[in-house]
Amino acid sequence: MSVTMSVTLNSGGVMPLIGFGTFKIKGKELVYKVLDAALAAGYRSIDTASVYRNEEDIGESLKELLPKYGLKRQDIFITSKLGPKDQGCGRCRQSCLQSLHSLQLDYLDLYLIHWPGTQGMQPGDARHRDLRLQSWSDMIKLQTEGKLKAIGVSNFLQHHIDDLIKATQHNPAVLQIEYHPHLIQRGLVDFCISKGIHFQAYSSLGTTTDHNTLLTDPVVSTIAKQRGVSLARVLLRWAVQRGIGVIPKSTDSDHIRDNMDIFSFSLSDEEMVSLDQLDTQSHLCWNPSQVL
Repeated sequence: MSVTMSVTLNSGGVMPLIGFGTFKIKGKELVYKVLDAALAAGYRSIDTASVYRNEEDIGESLKELLPKYGLKRQDIFITSKLGPKDQGCGRCRQSCLQSLHSLQLDYLDLYLIHWPGTQGMQPGDARHRDLRLQSWSDMIKLQTEGKLKAIGVSNFLQHHIDDLIKATQHNPAVLQIEYHPHLIQRGLVDFCISKGIHFQAYSSLGTTTDHNTLLTDPVVSTIAKQRGVSLARVLLRWAVQRGIGVIPKSTDSDHIRDNMDIFSFSLSDEEMVSLDQLDTQSHLCWNPSQVL
């Protein structure tokens, strides 16, 4: 099965199906090293967030690296996210402008609300809804100003997204959320398809802890062995073969190259089904279901 390497968002922009994640990657020397390896491997999408505390180092590194690879700003798709402490009218705008300043950019290709709640408030607090609506309104205005090419959300569930659409009639371009064979969010995927929202997965390869249930799953291991590819490539290919975006991260140059090589093979229908059947609805990261 052939898979296109990019997707056209409802905003009209084109987003690579695979991006390079930068969560927990900090420090100028390390950021430069991994971005150098990522660009050399062919990544053209970089995912960061204000809470990752690496936007400034990413901005400095890209300023140096883009000319090295004969690339211009428009050749790279850059995503950042609004931190949970900065929800609300005005605060969102200020945080977004700070991200642009740190990244040394005139615009972001995509900006996401990182979490449906606001830091420091209980999950059941009714104010979460109003604050994220205020943030969304700020982002819509920033988009009309050209500072954001596309806007979306991260860790939102259907009712969170419905709130935004009903209040503003403005659909998110992207939903970024945890998704892998142990947590297949079928209903949420179908909802996004119905609304023209691109579904992008994070934690496609599980966690960075020693006890990584995805990279030790015997079904994944068997398919990887039969295919002669890494377990990571099997997991990433499974997602993109469903049309779902991925943003794997690594600090190892070999892994960075390997993770990018997911368009050179395809999984059979039987292999896809066997991976689908691993679903246990197990969250490895954050669960937003309690946020009102």
